Amino acid sequence: MTAELSYPVGRFDVRAPVAAEQLPGWIREIADAPARLRAAVEALSAEQLDTPYRPGGWTVRQVVHHLPDSHVNAYTRFKLALTEHEPTIKTYDEAAWAELEDTRSTPPAVSLALLDALHDRWVRLLGSLEPEHFARTLRHPELGTIRVDALVGMYAWHGRHHVAHVTGLRERMGW
Repeated sequence: MTAELSYPVGRFDVRAPVAAEQLPGWIREIADAPARLRAAVEALSAEQLDTPYRPGGWTVRQVVHHLPDSHVNAYTRFKLALTEHEPTIKTYDEAAWAELEDTRSTPPAVSLALLDALHDRWVRLLGSLEPEHFARTLRHPELGTIRVDALVGMYAWHGRHHVAHVTGLRERMGW
């Protein structure tokens, strides 16, 4: 049960081969993620926003703020991979970021607006890429060398993963 609550859409394998045919669907998922998140949190009360999506997990509010935190980093990583030779990216402590005051008290609408703007830019960038751009790589300190095409899939999964945290909670709670 805990694995289902933690990974409601399963895990993403960043090492799995990527077929070029997968990319348009993943880019559409990235484009649609802000609207899917907005719909998932629509009409939730402050109490509901401050409910963890699973025992020991983040609150819905923290999940909403985590997405732009993570995707700002992702967008930067993409730009580094496209403009530098196999850059080594920096990781960050997601759990510590989720405990900062801006994450705990900012209205979700602020992060939803940020996610809208960020994903607009990101999708424009992804739509401009040629096949050779998707073969470029970056070096992740924990995961090793990762191709840009695999990153597209990973972040499409990431949005789907966190939206499912919220929608799963809503289903379980009858919200």
